[in-house]
Amino acid sequence: MIAGSRESQLAMAQAEEFKALLEKTTGEACEIKGMTSTGDKDIKTHLADMGGTGVFVKELEEALLNGEIDCTVNSLKDIPAQLDPRFVVAAVLPRADVRDALIPASLEQLQCGAIIGTSSVRREMMLRATKPSLRVKTLRGNMNTRLEKLQEGEYNAIIMAKAGLDRLGIERDVHPIDKHVFVPAAGQGAIGIECRADDTKTIELLKRVDDAKTRAEVKLERDILRHMNAGCSSPIGINAELVGDTMKLIAVSFADIIPVRIVTEFPASEADAKAKEIADRLLKKA
Repeated sequence: MIAGSRESQLAMAQAEEFKALLEKTTGEACEIKGMTSTGDKDIKTHLADMGGTGVFVKELEEALLNGEIDCTVNSLKDIPAQLDPRFVVAAVLPRADVRDALIPASLEQLQCGAIIGTSSVRREMMLRATKPSLRVKTLRGNMNTRLEKLQEGEYNAIIMAKAGLDRLGIERDVHPIDKHVFVPAAGQGAIGIECRADDTKTIELLKRVDDAKTRAEVKLERDILRHMNAGCSSPIGINAELVGDTMKLIAVSFADIIPVRIVTEFPASEADAKAKEIADRLLKKA
């Protein structure tokens, strides 16, 4: 099997995680092919101005259609919730830490006027809502580039996904933020494996590394986004956690002047029906 991945250090680490799990579980040999995405080529334009949705997976999906690769390995939050019907997310790996994290100081330690780097509208809105005295400055680039810019003194702190930091083994000066304070992006912490919808052989193989708990959680999160017609660049946080037979959900939308926040729980069997209801509440339609 040939798996396509972005060439950043984090993306390749995720691809290696997939490769190890696939080979251990199925015995299928896996080769990783690195590629450069639109989102990697342009690190100056704000993601929201690039269309946001799909900018990190477009080239990989084209390689799928051309038969150059059998599947792609991506952070699930980068895969559009409104997925092209020619593709399917055939496997979701066990989820890592869902929280956002600040480096090198916690929210409480940051002084008035401190400059915080992020490319996420969701994180920017959460920062402004949580600590309005902070200043937000756009920060693009892969994880290492962002850390370098922090080291050069362009920012007092930067905010990133804790899962990415963990996968790169970065522990120093990392300050996770409670997910009830900073609601994570839909799919955050999860790795999605995408392939062609008509490639039944690859789909059956990938099913063997699919994590049922993570899939149930992220399906609800992505269904809500889909019903809202929103994407990864939208100012929306959604996190679902499956505990036994209960789905616990926190969500927030800054799409309107007055934010909407939802904290609820319900039987996991009702998740499909609840997705539209929650989306409507976030859109202030209910």
